[in-house]
Amino acid sequence: MTGRRPSGVLFVLPALVLLVVFVFIPLVGVLGLSLTNLDLYSLANTANLHAIGAENYLHLLRDRRAWQALAATLAVVVVGVPATLVLSLISALMIESIAERWRGLFRTALFVPVVCSTVAIAIGWRYLLNTRFGLVNHLLRVLGLGAPNWLGNPHLAIIAITIVVVWKGFGYGMIIVAAARREIPEELYEAARIEGAGVRQRLLRITVPMLAPTLGLLALLDVSGYWQLFAEPYVLTRGGPLGSTTSLLLLMYDRGFLWWRWGAASAIAVVLTAMMWMFAWAQRHARADWRGE
Repeated sequence: MTGRRPSGVLFVLPALVLLVVFVFIPLVGVLGLSLTNLDLYSLANTANLHAIGAENYLHLLRDRRAWQALAATLAVVVVGVPATLVLSLISALMIESIAERWRGLFRTALFVPVVCSTVAIAIGWRYLLNTRFGLVNHLLRVLGLGAPNWLGNPHLAIIAITIVVVWKGFGYGMIIVAAARREIPEELYEAARIEGAGVRQRLLRITVPMLAPTLGLLALLDVSGYWQLFAEPYVLTRGGPLGSTTSLLLLMYDRGFLWWRWGAASAIAVVLTAMMWMFAWAQRHARADWRGE
C-alpha cells in the first residue's frame, strides 16, 4: 500500500502544478494588485506606485457604475439560470419522447449554439434584433405587435442579452439532463402508472426529484458562467444604453484596458471571484441540508 503512494502523487502532480501556476499564483497576484494604485503612470514611473490598502474597494462601494454593473449581472443570473434549467429540462424530455431516428437531428440542432463562437452568435443576434431590418421585429410587425428598439432601450437591452445568453447555453444542460434521465429506472414510472399517476405527477414526483442533483450541478455551472458575462454585452451594446447592460466583467475590462487602471480592475476581479465562491459555498450547503447530510 505504501509503495503505491508515490505513483499516485506523480499522477496528480501535473494537475496540481497547472492549478498552482495558472490559478492560485494569478489570484494572489491580482489580490496584491488590487491593494495598489497601479495604472499607466505608475507603470511608466515606479515612483508613482503606492500601496493604498482597501481604497479601490471603498471606491467600488461609492461607484454608481459598479452598482449598476452588479445589478445588470444579477439580472442575467437571476432570470437566465432558472430559464436555462427549465429549457434544458423541457428540451431533454421532449427529445427523449420522440422517435429514436429523429433524436440525433434535434439533439444536434439544439446543441449547435453551444459549440459556436460567442462573438459570432452575438453578431448574428445583433442583426436579428435590428430595429428597422431585423427578422425579429419584422415578425412582430406582421403580427401587429410593433417594433421595439431591443438594443437601444435600457429596459429591453438587458432582456435581449438574457435571451441570447439562455439561447446559447441551454443546449449544454439539455445533453446532461438527457443523460441523467436515462439513468432513472423505468420501473419507477411503470409502478407510478399502475398506481394511476398521470404525466404531471410522474414529472413532479419522479423525474424532477431524481434529476435534482444534476440540476443543482447545472445551476452552479450556469451561475459561474453568467457571472462572467462579457462577449454578449460587449458585441451587442458595448455596455449601453446608459450603462444598463454593463456587466461586472465588462466594467473590469473598461477599467483595465480602456482607462489603464489595473489596480481598480483587479479589485473588481477579486470581488467577482469572491461572489462566485460564496454562491458555490451556499449552493453546496443548501444541497447538503436538502439531503439531510
